[in-house]
Amino acid sequence: MQSRIPFDFQNDVIERSKTVPVLVDFWAQWCGPCRILAPVLEKLAERHAGKWVLVKVNTEEFPEISAQYGIRSIPNVKLFSNGVVIDEFTGALPEYQIEQWLAKALPSPWAEEVARAAAEMAAGNDAVAITLLEGVLAKEPENRDAAAMLARLILFSRPEEALRLAETLEAEPDYADLSESVRTLGALLVRPASAFPDGEGREAYGEAVESLRKGDMDSALEHFISVLRTNRYYDDDGSRKACIAIFRFLGEEHEITMKYRRAFDRAF
Repeated sequence: MQSRIPFDFQNDVIERSKTVPVLVDFWAQWCGPCRILAPVLEKLAERHAGKWVLVKVNTEEFPEISAQYGIRSIPNVKLFSNGVVIDEFTGALPEYQIEQWLAKALPSPWAEEVARAAAEMAAGNDAVAITLLEGVLAKEPENRDAAAMLARLILFSRPEEALRLAETLEAEPDYADLSESVRTLGALLVRPASAFPDGEGREAYGEAVESLRKGDMDSALEHFISVLRTNRYYDDDGSRKACIAIFRFLGEEHEITMKYRRAFDRAF
C-alpha cells in the first residue's frame, strides 16, 4: 500500500498508474464517512495486493490537487489508469459494493490481447482472433469484452458455446443487444429442422436457418422475410425475431441490414 501522504502526486499516482491501477482516496480528518471508508479500502488493498495500489490524499493538506480533480464532497475515490481517471465513486460504500465496483472498473491485465484480437478480427483473421480470445478467457473467465467478441466469432460454427457466453453477458447493459441476438440466433442454430412446426412457411424457414448455419445473412434474411409475407406468426413469430436479431448482430449501418431493412418493414 502507498504512504498515507503522497509526497509527489505526479510520481505516486500519475506515473505509477501507468504500470498498475491506483485507487486514490480523497479524505479529511474531520470527515466521519472518511474514517468509516478508510479501513475498508485498506482491507481491500491488502486483499487485492498486486492488482492495484491505494493512495490517500488529505484534501486539507493538498487543496490544489483536490481542486484539480473537482473534489466537492468526500470521501471521493478515483481510480487512475495510464495517468487518467477511469472511474470513481463518492461516499462510504459498504465493502461488497466496492468489490462490485472494482470488478467492473479495474482494467483487465489482458486488455492488450483483447485489442490484438479485435485487430485480427477486423483484418479477417478470425482463427487468430479466436485463439487469442480463448487464451484471455482461460486466464480471466469474467472478461466480458473477450466473451462478447468470441461469442460473435463462433456463433455459426460453435453455437452451443456462443450461447453459453451470451448468458454471461445477459446482465451487462453494454452487451445487451449482442447477448439477445446471439441467444435468438443460437437457439435456431442448435434446433433440429424436425422440430420446426408444420404449416405454411416451414420449408422457407428451414432454408433460412440452414443459410444462417453457413453464415449467409443475405439468404437467411430473404427466406425469413418470405415467411413473414406468407405466415406472419409461424413458429411463434420466429421470422420477425430472427430478422431483428440479425440486424442487431450486424449493426444498423451494415450494408446487409440496410439492404433488407425496408423489405422487412414492409413485410407485415
